[in-house]
Amino acid sequence: MGEVVKFKIPKAKDKHKGKTLCKSGFHKWQIVQEKQFDVKLGKLVTIYKCSRCGEMKTKAL
Repeated sequence: MGEVVKFKIPKAKDKHKGKTLCKSGFHKWQIVQEKQFDVKLGKLVTIYKCSRCGEMKTKAL
């Protein structure tokens, strides 16, 4: 007979790791590009990216 293979069932904490904070609005923002000029706004902007979920945001200086 063959060997019995046990499958690892992912736990809820491992499956949703880092996503629940972002859904609640607690992102971990990191600067991607600082002082980029936006033509439409006519201002310098800084681009931020969340290291957990990958969402992007811009902030005018």
